[in-house]
Amino acid sequence: MNTVSIILLCVAVAIVAAVIATLRTRHKDIKKVAYMMDALEDGELNFRFQETNKFNRTLNRIRTIFEKQRQAHEQDSWTKLIRVLTHEIMNTVSPIASLSDAMAKSVDENGHSELDIKAGLETISDSSKNLIGFVQTYRQLSGVARPLRRATDLQELMDKVLSLNREYAASCGAVCRYRPEEPDLLIYADEGQISQLLINLIKNALQAGAKNIDISARMGKDDDVIIQVANDGEPIPVSAQEQIFIPFYTTKKEGSGIGLSLARQIMRQHNGSIDLVKSDLNQTVFRLVFR
Repeated sequence: MNTVSIILLCVAVAIVAAVIATLRTRHKDIKKVAYMMDALEDGELNFRFQETNKFNRTLNRIRTIFEKQRQAHEQDSWTKLIRVLTHEIMNTVSPIASLSDAMAKSVDENGHSELDIKAGLETISDSSKNLIGFVQTYRQLSGVARPLRRATDLQELMDKVLSLNREYAASCGAVCRYRPEEPDLLIYADEGQISQLLINLIKNALQAGAKNIDISARMGKDDDVIIQVANDGEPIPVSAQEQIFIPFYTTKKEGSGIGLSLARQIMRQHNGSIDLVKSDLNQTVFRLVFR
């Protein structure tokens, strides 16, 4: 073997070694990205890649950005929740304090009053009961039971949900349909909790004046099941769209403001998600993802 051949062989070996090393590094980097995406999806941000190469520093920087965004979002959510709680409690307590003070001042030395004491006490009692009801609603929100998950046939589940809503929908002059994009879809879920969640979404649509409620389901790219609930009712105001999942926030006069908050808690406990895809003059669409 001459000198040129030896040099060419050495160059070829060096190139092959470099390619192998690059592929190994690339494979490790792909695994790191996959791990990071899984962690971000699960909301677990307590990871950090130790090696100080440029790629790891970039991944750590992305993680830091997500962490800051999550902290800001959580702080904003708590601020909004406290604001709503304060508003509701003050609306109930202030009239009780004012009426009690007025009744006390109206009583003379002989125990007589110009005010109707009985009516005043009844008003205080009613307001107190409303406040107790509000607190019980909050307890309901914070005490969602752990789901008893099992394989559930989606068609059978939807048949039950539509059956339970058929009479109410008919009384509203509305039609509710389920149209799966593929047959034999299964979700691993607590049937009772998901049924109630879907019933609430349908009820909300009917209360918004919807005449057509279309529910579809399909498989996602990652073998997840995606359910979309669309309706043609009155759209959710743009100013409210980012707040509808906040506990006790409601755009309805008689709403409790916990329906969608409970829905989000239920979906999180199922390792899934619920989001408002859009709400305009044409359609309001909610998306549920079961992983």
